[in-house]
Amino acid sequence: MDGLYRIETTGFAGWARLYGLARIPGLTRLNRYFSGGPENPPAFTRGFFGLLAVLLAGLGAWVLLSGAGNSTAESEPERLATAALTEPVQPPTPQNAQEAALPNPAPAALPQGVAADVAPVNGLKISSQSWRRGGLGSKALVTLTLRNGNDYAVKDIEILCSFTRRDGSHLTDRRRMIHETVNMKSRKTFTRMHVGFVNVNAHQARCSLVTASRI
Repeated sequence: MDGLYRIETTGFAGWARLYGLARIPGLTRLNRYFSGGPENPPAFTRGFFGLLAVLLAGLGAWVLLSGAGNSTAESEPERLATAALTEPVQPPTPQNAQEAALPNPAPAALPQGVAADVAPVNGLKISSQSWRRGGLGSKALVTLTLRNGNDYAVKDIEILCSFTRRDGSHLTDRRRMIHETVNMKSRKTFTRMHVGFVNVNAHQARCSLVTASRI
């Protein structure tokens, strides 16, 4: 116990003497330092702590720079996205706004007293019509009266006559061109005009106007 007490009280110097390390030149100065020698530490101790301080300062600077670089890289896409979302819409220029405010031009109206062109056939009307068979029963003879409501005479009037069976089903069609003239605001009857040949199944006929020419 007395030996252990001496080693504990003498500290590092006691351990050096115990194991024969006191004779090593470098450890002699370290022994004096830890055993209550001069207060000024050896030169290599000051250099060691100086190097350690430089390393710690460099490590701290590297950590700060790395954190700043990562935060800058992460915030850059956010700034770009925010700029894209908040980009203001360009307001319309005064010229475009004036053009949009202008009303659509209305179609040009015809001068008073000038009527639009109307087909001559639109002023004609068949006021009455009938048909009968002729010859040996194969000819279709039509009698009709035309009324011309136009302000001019017409001619070359084409009619279309449709023939049906007794049950009302369609049988055939026949056309006829009337080259005679019908004066304006007048009527004219055409009696027993031959419009074509039909078979024995034709029961009824109905004629309509197709075209007409203005004179």
